[in-house]
Amino acid sequence: MAQLEHLIEVKATQASTEMVKEWPTRVCVLSVSGESFVADLKHVREVSEIMPVTPVPGMPPILNGVANLRGTIVPVADLRSALRLSVSGPPAKYVVVIQHGDKTMAVLVDKLPEICDVLAEEFVSDVSQAIGKAPSFVRGFWKQAGSLSGLLDVPALLSYVEG
Repeated sequence: MAQLEHLIEVKATQASTEMVKEWPTRVCVLSVSGESFVADLKHVREVSEIMPVTPVPGMPPILNGVANLRGTIVPVADLRSALRLSVSGPPAKYVVVIQHGDKTMAVLVDKLPEICDVLAEEFVSDVSQAIGKAPSFVRGFWKQAGSLSGLLDVPALLSYVEG
């Protein structure tokens, strides 16, 4: 029986270690409706002041329209409704352009993002621990200074928007 318990403990440790390898070590902290979210820095292409957004009929509700980013047209997303946050308040001042593969999107944010180094053990992978039902593109949470920031899974977010 002791051997079986030891084997289960070893397997759980290996699974935990493999999951930890997936967590980012550098993140971009985004402020959306006063709440903090983080995205793996490898998916952040650039940050800029908000640009003129052109509405396009038939786009999913999460998209405000498209913008011209130095000759490239990119969709502009307002994540507030998808994240179940208040859609009232001051308008966003900045956009963070995220990219995965050939998919690019600009996300509206309240203030200039920060770049932080993080440790894998600072992440909470059980989303249900932090909130009841998180959107499919929130993969976990980053524990920092007594608060939680949702970890945005950029590939899942881009798929959700296309959805």
